[in-house]
Amino acid sequence: MSYKTKLIIALGLVYVVWGSTFLGMKYAIQVLPPMMVSCLRFLTGGILLFLFTLWKGYGIPDFTKIRNAAFVGMLLSGVGNCAVAYALRFMPSGLVALLVATLPAWMIMLDFWLFSKTKPTLIGSIGLVVGLFGMVYLLDPMNPVNTQEREVAVFPALLVFAGSVAWAFGSLKSPYLSLPKPIQSTAIQMIAGGCFSLLMSIIFEDNHLQALQNMTQETYLAMLYLIIVGSYIGYSAYLWLINNAPPQLTATYAYVNPVVAIFLGWIFINERLTTRSFIASSIVLAGVILMTIGRRRKTSANVTPE
Repeated sequence: MSYKTKLIIALGLVYVVWGSTFLGMKYAIQVLPPMMVSCLRFLTGGILLFLFTLWKGYGIPDFTKIRNAAFVGMLLSGVGNCAVAYALRFMPSGLVALLVATLPAWMIMLDFWLFSKTKPTLIGSIGLVVGLFGMVYLLDPMNPVNTQEREVAVFPALLVFAGSVAWAFGSLKSPYLSLPKPIQSTAIQMIAGGCFSLLMSIIFEDNHLQALQNMTQETYLAMLYLIIVGSYIGYSAYLWLINNAPPQLTATYAYVNPVVAIFLGWIFINERLTTRSFIASSIVLAGVILMTIGRRRKTSANVTPE
């Protein structure tokens, strides 16, 4: 396939598949502790995929490549997904996806501070301010409403932001690292993320055996979907994008995923968002789009014609 065809397929998979994984995790955490879900999802999927690569004759990568892939995996599938899984206990899946949609803002800021040193354009800066305003309006931190009555729980929301920062840093750092071949890199990153999730689950969660015994057919199907579709297909497509596509284009999935998640949550589990949430969602997504447009224009302006 041509590069353009691969790009379209990878974007489509990340757009739709990752938008649907919020619903899959919502089903899974009805029975299993959130970080245990991340552990089972990535550790099981990663081990099976790595064994498959050995069966196909890939061999064992050198230590440096394994270490680099494990570092990226800990940030992405470990810190990032643990934060999302935990937040889904307290908020509708569409709102969690919306919080994750701030990823382009973190990528732009970290890219400026730590990587390319490229300053945001005027449009990008306006997008940052608009997105920040939308998040403040959504979280409504000055409202003295009881935490249990909030549609958006502040602490889980802050954890999602922290997870998004880790995800953004790992995504930006990945192209600078020497990594194994893509399929093995995916497997090692999943294993590292699963090990991190296992540690967090052991420290902060309990009743693991009881939860496993309570798994229903719906839980098993949700876990299979998360492992096969969400991890193997969606995660592999994302890794291809961060290593082969412009960061600003890759980041566009962040404002498609919430739309998919909100729609699926409404269809399958009857999630309803308040008027405030819809208004805040519109403001945040407008900000994300402005950030992405501003970044793309900056990149285009820096291209010297040959």
